Amino acid sequence: MNLVNMLHDIECEIFNENLNFDNITLKLFELHYYHNEVYHKYCNFINKSPINVSSVDEIPLLPVDIFKTQKVILQDLPVEAIFETSGTTAMNKGTHYVPYLRVYDNSLLKTFEKFFGSPDQYKFAFLLPNYLEQPHSSLVYMAQVLANKSKEAKFFKWDYSSLSETIEKWQKEKSKIILWGVSFALLEFAEKYPMKLENTIIVETGGMKGRREEITRSELHNKLKTAFGLKSIASEYGMTELLSQAYSLSNGEFSSPSWMKILIKDRYNYLHTLPNHVNGKIGIIDLANLYSLPFILTDDIGKKYENGLFEILGRFDYSALRGCNLLFI
Repeated sequence: MNLVNMLHDIECEIFNENLNFDNITLKLFELHYYHNEVYHKYCNFINKSPINVSSVDEIPLLPVDIFKTQKVILQDLPVEAIFETSGTTAMNKGTHYVPYLRVYDNSLLKTFEKFFGSPDQYKFAFLLPNYLEQPHSSLVYMAQVLANKSKEAKFFKWDYSSLSETIEKWQKEKSKIILWGVSFALLEFAEKYPMKLENTIIVETGGMKGRREEITRSELHNKLKTAFGLKSIASEYGMTELLSQAYSLSNGEFSSPSWMKILIKDRYNYLHTLPNHVNGKIGIIDLANLYSLPFILTDDIGKKYENGLFEILGRFDYSALRGCNLLFI
């Protein structure tokens, strides 16, 4: 059986209710070790291979920074889409080469339905300034997929007045609404157009992106709850280099779909997985990334709990270590 057929068979298993996560993950580790040039080099650099990796926790996670300089994808696959991180220059943009968008669509829709139900019951207002101007934004693509499945959807950049009018109109129609926006824009909207929201879920994502002073997620949620009269704020955690997302519906503790596993790694020894309740770098195994790379070490700091939920506490300033990640190239 050739590589593409093997991967297609694995793809069919990923979203199955009876997913054997460890078995599929170890299969994918072996496939990527032998057929993903960048990952193969990285594993050899740290002396890891299928010979000495026997459990999911032992699988090396590729530092996400490497997506800024290397094309991370299995060999001989087509590229259907290219997603880029939101950077100011080409030099500091991470790039994700996606062979098959169907996997992204499947992953994001199944995950959304798990947390919120079918998107066709909602009207979406997407507040995505800075992102809508970027032709290769994975967040905008995700929003467009949800919009296509919704009752109605509108996209907004900086026109808070128009956003306010749209939400007021939808509320008069007794519609179920999702206001999905980047954190800094939601905060600005809350300051300029506070209103009592009914039948509305706010989903925040993306942080302040240098546009405002960073505040904790708890502080952000409290400001939004006060401005809009809501009991809770939802959060989405995703990134350009992944095709799956995790969500928190209220308290900042995130849950991921069955094909996405969170590992907390020692920030100075990436091969060591930390126990629950200990802060470390967030590592992610995302089986929806089977065609590019499922094994990612993020720059985010977090901790995990016994129930599988995890918290995001900030970002690791690893500038002094950055060169180490790229030595093997």
